[in-house]
Amino acid sequence: MNYLAHAYLSYGHNEILLGNMISDFVKGKEQYSFPEEVHKGILLHRAIDEFTDNHPVTKEAKEVFRPAYRLYSGAFIDVAFDHFLSSDEYIFPNDTLFDFSINTYEKLEPQSALMPHRFRHMFFYMKLENWLFGYRTRQGIYQSFGGLVKRARYLHDARPAIKIFDEHYNFLQNCFKRFWVELEAFASHKFKQLTAGI
Repeated sequence: MNYLAHAYLSYGHNEILLGNMISDFVKGKEQYSFPEEVHKGILLHRAIDEFTDNHPVTKEAKEVFRPAYRLYSGAFIDVAFDHFLSSDEYIFPNDTLFDFSINTYEKLEPQSALMPHRFRHMFFYMKLENWLFGYRTRQGIYQSFGGLVKRARYLHDARPAIKIFDEHYNFLQNCFKRFWVELEAFASHKFKQLTAGI
């Protein structure tokens, strides 16, 4: 899953949120250098990613991107699923997505000293351009696809991803709905396990 999902699945816990957001920028034994609660956020992120990568619905969804993007197909699904999460009126009714996004940045900002340098640099733009809210719009997703391609070593063109996303929109949305129910239950249980006694 992508940044919005990881923020949402931190359940309002500030340190868990930080760990959940920075996990991809923390390598190997570096995870043990963070405060305990931040480290638990890193563990939660990795549990969510493992659950996502091994879920049959996610594997099914990846197939639409696989011919064009092969090993990167999962990254495009992560972004696509954040769009469907942000657009879900049951999860984010009315204007609550905007409020959630601002609240997330406000929780992360005071912890910036703990952020890995690359994440801190990216977080500046995430907050400035409000990426978490931007996932709701098609244009925001297109820009996210472009950013993904720009950061990837072997990718050069986001246009096929945009075309695939538009052509398979309903299929991907259905995959998200089937998957999210199980992911949310898993993440909630894992969060409670990790935070027991905090």
